[in-house]
Amino acid sequence: MTSLGLGCAQLGNLHIEVTDEDATAIVDAAWAAGVRFFDTAPHYGLGLSERRLGAALAGRPRGECTVSSKVGRVLEPVDGSGRDTDFLVPATHERVWDFSRAGVRRSVEESLARLNLDRLDVALIHDAQHRADEAIGEAFPALVELRAEGVVGAIGTGSADVPYLTRFVRECEPDTVLVAGRYTLLEQPALAELLPACEAAGTSVVNGGVFNSGLLAHERPHTGLTYDYRAAAPDLVERAAAIADVCARHGTTLPAAAIAFAAGHPAVSTVLVGADSADQVRRNAELFASAPPPSVWSALVEAGLIATVPA
Repeated sequence: MTSLGLGCAQLGNLHIEVTDEDATAIVDAAWAAGVRFFDTAPHYGLGLSERRLGAALAGRPRGECTVSSKVGRVLEPVDGSGRDTDFLVPATHERVWDFSRAGVRRSVEESLARLNLDRLDVALIHDAQHRADEAIGEAFPALVELRAEGVVGAIGTGSADVPYLTRFVRECEPDTVLVAGRYTLLEQPALAELLPACEAAGTSVVNGGVFNSGLLAHERPHTGLTYDYRAAAPDLVERAAAIADVCARHGTTLPAAAIAFAAGHPAVSTVLVGADSADQVRRNAELFASAPPPSVWSALVEAGLIATVPA
């Protein structure tokens, strides 16, 4: 995994519709910036993200990139003419929770077909916090089998739920976990138990949602931005603005500090950042490469805005 990865939910038209050409341009810009880790899921656009990612990576050296997708939801065709609620795509399928061995194997097989690959480098159990027993008792052993067969490489889970992720790491000792929005410049609930558990288990952490879905992506936070894909509450906007003020006084920006902080814990191997345009990819890569001055961290700690200085 490269230390900067591309989250591919936007390739599935997450809240914003992008064209096939724009999707390819996003992946091309990431590749040009040195990104070689790409994370997708059947959930993203009812398979659209996987199809677009596979098409954009076609012809590139397979051994030079790491492709991650997810299990836990299978896509069942439906006879409908509506629109999906989360992604701007036709509602041609419905998502059905399935953590069974058969469901996991089917999900991987269908993802490989959409991606036009013969192997997943990373396979994660997706958003299983409400069905943790099934994820741990059924889905994870199925992934262990697939890993032994060479169908998938690294295995683990991804969620925004810290107690679930901590339990999963302690009981399964997975290769990797994807933490979504829970170790960011705005909040660090993963710091107390999850990240130490990952270090103890030798589990690498992919840190996603580092902008908390938008609030930390702007130099000057304001009302109307999103936090966890909903309108950010006034107190969160105020807190983000206070962090931005400290960043400005130390010669950096809120987005640059957000990416650097997210990468700073020793358990974190990859920071995963999404983009809905090639320009955003290039901006994020530039931010990732521009390290904020160390003084900003101690200033944020002194102001009570973060709990600890990143490593």
